[in-house]
Amino acid sequence: MADETPPVDEMHYEQLAQDALRGVIRSALELAAGPSGIPGAHHFYITFKTRAPGVSIPPDTLAKYPDEMTVILQHQYWDLSVDADRFSVMLKFGGMPKVLNVPYSAVTRFYDPAVQFMLQFEAPETVEELTAEPEPTPPVPSGDDGPKVVSLDQFRKK
Repeated sequence: MADETPPVDEMHYEQLAQDALRGVIRSALELAAGPSGIPGAHHFYITFKTRAPGVSIPPDTLAKYPDEMTVILQHQYWDLSVDADRFSVMLKFGGMPKVLNVPYSAVTRFYDPAVQFMLQFEAPETVEELTAEPEPTPPVPSGDDGPKVVSLDQFRKK
């Protein structure tokens, strides 16, 4: 039996598909940022990683949502700005206006319940994960009597 290694995706199609689907979010937000706002009964639940690279939210909001946050864009949102790689919006939390700047790469879920449309994305690495020191790997016992340690990371779909 020949040892066939799976082909390497040098085109990174999975990432290209994720980026293209994030373009759907950008297009929906561009419509919402227009003069008519969000049309009809549409509204958006946008979930994002608060510590993903490029996310900018006030410190007190980050303290309240240290990992993930869902915002709803429906009636009360202001200054929605849509750029090629991010959006920013002002929302009120406890009556206080807060500006959120979110790159599309930080978004993990986009949902429009008016039409039951949802996009879900792999969670991006967070700033803490990017700057954290790797944990030391415990030494593998030598000899044939110790347990065999096999890393499954190489077999996981990325």
